[in-house]
Amino acid sequence: MIRTLLAEDQGMMRGALALLLGLEDDIEVVAQVGDGDAIVSTALETRPDVALLDIELPGRSGLDAAAELRTALPSCHVLILTTFGRPGYLRRAMEAGASGFLVKDGPVEELAAAIRRVLAGERVIDPALAAAALSAGPNPLTQRERDVLAAAVDGATVADIAARVHLSPATVRNYLSAAIGKTGTRNRMEAVRAARQRGWL
Repeated sequence: MIRTLLAEDQGMMRGALALLLGLEDDIEVVAQVGDGDAIVSTALETRPDVALLDIELPGRSGLDAAAELRTALPSCHVLILTTFGRPGYLRRAMEAGASGFLVKDGPVEELAAAIRRVLAGERVIDPALAAAALSAGPNPLTQRERDVLAAAVDGATVADIAARVHLSPATVRNYLSAAIGKTGTRNRMEAVRAARQRGWL
C-alpha cells in the first residue's frame, strides 16, 4: 500500500479526495491535515510514502512544508496539488524538492497515477504549466524583496513592514522600490498583486 498524507484546508475537498483515493486498491490515506503547520509533525508520526500538499494553507504554506519535509523525512515524496497553476509556484515547488505538481481540475485517476509515478521516482508535472513556466522565466525578486512584499500584503506602513522584517525603514523603501520596478507596477500593493499572480510570493 502507498501510504499517503493529504494536506488541504477545505474540509469537503479534503474528505472527497480521501474518499476517492481510498477506492484505489494500492493507496491508503493515513493522515489528513487542514493546516500547513501540522504537515511535518503529522508526517513524522504517520510516515507517509507520498504527501499531497495544497499550496495556500493556514499557517505554513505547502511550499514551505515541502522544503521542510525534504529534510525531516527524505523518504517522503511530495506532490503539490493546487488550484493555482502559476509558473512561479511550479518553480518554487521544484526548488523545495517536490516530485510533482498538478492542478486540481484533473481527474482523480490522473492523481492516483501521479502518486504511483512519484513513488517510482518519476517527476510528474502538469504539461501546460511546465510550458508556461519555461516561457515565464525565473523569479526576478530576491528573497529580501519577497519578504518585504509579503509583509506588505495587508497594506502595512513602511514602519510596520520594517518592524516585521527587522530592517530599517530606508532599507524597506529600497526593497519595495526594487520590487515595484521588477514587477512593472506603480505601487507596492500592485507589486504584491502582480507577484502573487505570477507565483513569486
